[in-house]
Amino acid sequence: FLSPSSPFQLHTLGTAASVSQMTAWSHPRPHFSLLLVGLCRFRINEIKRETPFPIAAVSQLDYLHSKDEPVPTEVRKLADEFRASADELVDLLDLKNPSTVKLKRLLDSLPDHNLPDLFTSILRSSFQEKLEVLDSVDLSERFKAVQPLLLRQIATMKLLQKATNSALDPTLATKRMPASFRIVRPGGRGNAGTTPTSTDESDEISELEQRISSADLPEHALRAAQKEMKRLRSLPPQFPEYAVSRNYLDTLLDLPWSKSTEDRIDLGQAREDLDADHYGLGKVKKRVLEFLAIKQLKNSLKGPILCFVGAPGVGKTSVGRSIAKTLGRKFYRMSLGGGCDQSDIRGHRRTYIGSMPGRIIQGLKTVGTNNPVFLLDEVDKLHKSLQGDPAAALLEVLDPEQNSTFTDHYLNIPFDLSRVLFIATANTSSTIPPPLLDRMEVIEVPGYTQEEKVQIALRHLLPKQLEQHGLTSDHLKLPPETIARIAGSYTREAGVRNLERVVGSVCRAIAVKVAEGQGGRLEDEGQAVEKSASPIVVTEDMLEELLGPRRYEHELSERLTRPGVAVGLAWTAMGGEILFVEASRMPGTGELTLTGQLGDVMKESARIALNWLRSCASLYRLSCDHLDSTDIHIHFPAGAVGKDGPSAGVTIVTVLASLFSGRCVRSDTAMTGEVTLRGMVLPVGGIKEKVLAAHRAGIRHIIMPKRNEKDLVELPEEVKSELQFSLVSTLEEVLMNAFEGGLKATSKL
Repeated sequence: FLSPSSPFQLHTLGTAASVSQMTAWSHPRPHFSLLLVGLCRFRINEIKRETPFPIAAVSQLDYLHSKDEPVPTEVRKLADEFRASADELVDLLDLKNPSTVKLKRLLDSLPDHNLPDLFTSILRSSFQEKLEVLDSVDLSERFKAVQPLLLRQIATMKLLQKATNSALDPTLATKRMPASFRIVRPGGRGNAGTTPTSTDESDEISELEQRISSADLPEHALRAAQKEMKRLRSLPPQFPEYAVSRNYLDTLLDLPWSKSTEDRIDLGQAREDLDADHYGLGKVKKRVLEFLAIKQLKNSLKGPILCFVGAPGVGKTSVGRSIAKTLGRKFYRMSLGGGCDQSDIRGHRRTYIGSMPGRIIQGLKTVGTNNPVFLLDEVDKLHKSLQGDPAAALLEVLDPEQNSTFTDHYLNIPFDLSRVLFIATANTSSTIPPPLLDRMEVIEVPGYTQEEKVQIALRHLLPKQLEQHGLTSDHLKLPPETIARIAGSYTREAGVRNLERVVGSVCRAIAVKVAEGQGGRLEDEGQAVEKSASPIVVTEDMLEELLGPRRYEHELSERLTRPGVAVGLAWTAMGGEILFVEASRMPGTGELTLTGQLGDVMKESARIALNWLRSCASLYRLSCDHLDSTDIHIHFPAGAVGKDGPSAGVTIVTVLASLFSGRCVRSDTAMTGEVTLRGMVLPVGGIKEKVLAAHRAGIRHIIMPKRNEKDLVELPEEVKSELQFSLVSTLEEVLMNAFEGGLKATSKL
């Protein structure tokens, strides 16, 4: 019916069918399966169109018969003979097989006119024999065409039984049986009466069985693997459940149930490695060495989970990597930032399509050992959602008393996590749920001082950037003074991440000159610096040409030249920051205006500060008269950044006292502390980060609560030697230290 060049070659007769189900599969390759319900035979009369698919005019040849439709005598006789032969064949099959029972029940209730077509699909026959049955439109001719096939199958089954009675193993008898004599059972697999598995499938099953026998699985995992293997053997490869079971077995066998690395603990070497990898961080190194010493003495790492809390770029992740290097263990980093699904931790149950194990199990599968160093990065950035709370799922993982029986939803069997060394990192502990925080030992990782940044750049950042940009120390040298200028004028951070980027910018600028064949010239104080075979020494005066204008200026003296301005200290997840506070007054209705995107706590601090000054205005001779007709506006610059917390209380009191007295606050002074309505100064947190931020900004005098004196012990000596601290307990002491000569009260408060 089609042209010789057509890719379609069609038989004259065909079968009309309706699609009752369509299934998409991905194993062993993407394909679709259709479940068809046959309707009737038809004959092609004329091909109407060949592309993109054939469309033809057809005529129906037979019709669906009703159950009560009378059958001619000749056909009845043929049908009775056929049914008797079919019963004989079914009796020869294994009645324990559910497919055989289903076929026998179907045979008892099936109308006669459906028998030939049904058994043609079940019996093992050639394609040509099936076409002959299809071409038999007359029912009697159809019975005559299928009857020989049925008798041939009966003879084959009798031969098989005879061979079995001759003491042959039934499995071997089935394998010796000619392939052309085997029956295809509907929906079944197994020995006699099933489609033989392909070579690839047989190899796949054998490989899995060998892996199970050779894997050193614990008893409960071995039972689960054997149970799933038994289920896999009974499933056809086309079933979706086959791919699910196969993937489950692969995951189960790939896990390191008994594979581990041997720890090598040498405290002397560990100290050298930590000093070589990290400059500073004395408190962190001390705690890590204590941790390793206990491991060496007790040969166990059960205990609190370490959680490094600090600003970005201070080395939290690299400390975890150094611990893995010291122990000789594998290292795996798992980023939790933005996670909002507990299945990321516990995995998906296998009832879901596309289910997979959680990231804990996947990480162990990746590293291939059951005792790696597992870094849980950004643990403070987990969120709740409709999919659950991943922070709650971590409770079992990080509890040394429970994680030995951690059960992933996908595996559904316990896996021992007690040998895994978990280390968490966070920018702040305030957003970590209390139950999770209780399971971890928090170690604060402070920011770096200017001197520490210079040493880190010389020892680590500069060699790394030189290598990445194809340079060597013969091409470029950065003196410590230049690095200090870069850290102070082009970066202002607690860590060194931006410092590394700026050093990389310098390397790129020099790389261009080197690549040009040393034909360029750089201007240094108006004199041309020839680039010869000697390295280029980047001086402070060359930075503006290489990096552009300074990004940060020391603007304290310029901004504090008028009354109503003071400098406070704030703590953020990025480290400490200095905070300018400005105030002004104007005729009005006594309204207090606060701007700068402030939180409720900071707004309350402003009202407390104003009310305290109003109550003490006469003692300090402040011009607070007629406040009912005066509006006061307090502004915190950088209005796009949200601000909150109680530590700005003393700063607000000082700025209002400066406004009402007309005196300027000392230009080298910054302050922090919480105030009460009675004029007490209460302690605040984040002292070390705040002091380091003030030091970076060029401040040399800091006013802070006396009860925070204990926090000064953590400061580096080189920082403390350059700063003057005024420890105060009352607001009277704050005002005495914030102004040149002090702001004295006329009588004792």
